Amino acid sequence: MTAHKPPAPALSLEARYYTDPAIFEKERTGLLARTWHYAGHESQVRSAGDYFSFDVAGESLFCIRGRDGALRTFYNVCQHRAHQLVSGSGTTRVVVCPYHAWTYEMTGELRSGPNTKSVPGFDRSKICLTSVRTELFHGFIFVNLDNDAAPMDTWYPGVREELGEYVPQIDTLEPLEWVEIAEHCNWKVSVENYSECYHCSLNHPTFSTGVIKPETYDIQPSAQGYVLRHTTECQSMEAMTYDIDLSQPHAAEYRSFFLWPMFSFQVYPGNVLNTYHWRAHDVGSCTVWRGWFSPHGEDSEVVRRLAIQDRATTVEEDIHLVESVYRGLQSRGYRPGPLVLDPACGLNSEHSVQILQQWMRDAVDMGDAGKVEQH
Repeated sequence: MTAHKPPAPALSLEARYYTDPAIFEKERTGLLARTWHYAGHESQVRSAGDYFSFDVAGESLFCIRGRDGALRTFYNVCQHRAHQLVSGSGTTRVVVCPYHAWTYEMTGELRSGPNTKSVPGFDRSKICLTSVRTELFHGFIFVNLDNDAAPMDTWYPGVREELGEYVPQIDTLEPLEWVEIAEHCNWKVSVENYSECYHCSLNHPTFSTGVIKPETYDIQPSAQGYVLRHTTECQSMEAMTYDIDLSQPHAAEYRSFFLWPMFSFQVYPGNVLNTYHWRAHDVGSCTVWRGWFSPHGEDSEVVRRLAIQDRATTVEEDIHLVESVYRGLQSRGYRPGPLVLDPACGLNSEHSVQILQQWMRDAVDMGDAGKVEQH
């Protein structure tokens, strides 16, 4: 009788995927240029002419509300001699380049340019700012540099509907608090840390004992698309670190929807919405923003208390973890270790990391990050 050899354990990614500048550059021009990224919130561009600028995959972009009410996103570059058009946020009647005063309509078409009428054959109707694919998702503005990319509902099936169920007031929400965190690590280290709770009980005592019930924690991928769903029950009411209103459906649950590659909607117990979005700057640094939202942006003691608690505990704890991991990945003594894959999934399993790392590997080695298919 032949003994069956047990399968070899799945190993984590090699360090080069996190530390090699050439791999980061391949991600910047490939993966990050073909996926959906958070740009801002609709409340930032409430009226015609309101705009804000932001960066995605090394590109400067700006979003503007037109007179027709439409939201449009453009590359932040003049079509004359490439000067950037806007910075920060504001309100304008037209978009004027600071270099030579070429002027564009809010639809992107060129309106005028000094002395251009003297140029033989000049046809301003053929000149327009370069647009960027834009979608609204419950008031959240997302962009994709790939004009042929599948829509967000194909990338993240079911999330729009589920989010509406877990946050019944979502279409009234506006930002109340933003917490900006600089992390000295590769963006994938930070995303991986977010996408498992194997480390939670040991490293996040406030979150594990005062918000969630760790023994109920699980993370599951979507059958199609690129979503990881975190689910858990909340702690007992006596143990909760803040007061929650249990009158709404799902109020006693925590739910998170991670949208590959750099965004997550988190619903805290009490139907409180928190978001994460990442920006990768180079191979060894990124910034994470944590947004906290309330109806119409009105002041909320619960939301502010949660934001302060989160920044002082989970955020601070995670900074030390991810930066230590990144230093370790640069050690010549590191060898990729086995992932802990519990068939029952649950809190102490890294099955979500295995899925993430497959997406990471495919994006670099196979170049198929822009394809949405069943996993």
